[in-house]
Amino acid sequence: MQDWLQKFIKRRKVALIGSVDENGYPNIKAMLSPRKIEGNDFYFSTNTSSLRVGQFAQNPKACLYFYRKGLFQYQGVMLTGVMEILTDPAIKQELWQVGDSMFYKKGVTDPDYCVLHFKAATCRYYCDLKTTQIEL
Repeated sequence: MQDWLQKFIKRRKVALIGSVDENGYPNIKAMLSPRKIEGNDFYFSTNTSSLRVGQFAQNPKACLYFYRKGLFQYQGVMLTGVMEILTDPAIKQELWQVGDSMFYKKGVTDPDYCVLHFKAATCRYYCDLKTTQIEL
């Protein structure tokens, strides 16, 4: 992923995450920004019992959307790809933050704590009334 694009994404505090429900309809959810970004890979912490995790287990197709609404300019980035549910203790430990114990009472080993791993395949960037396909 291009450096300027990764910097843009890292500055966003919220990520919109799209999944597909059991009837084939898109579902969008706002989540905190990714805890880790490596190239085209994005990692989020979430509840194993969440609706979104259930949807990704059934259909891994996903998208992420990040945006910035300035006074005179709107920028948006949409990434499409696949979402994987990770329960490996090493990645859970890597992404764990002190405040997480508020949501996961059993700590990093809580079975309701998992990691969503998004692998981007395509990218579209919107700015100044123009949309550009960006190679990843």
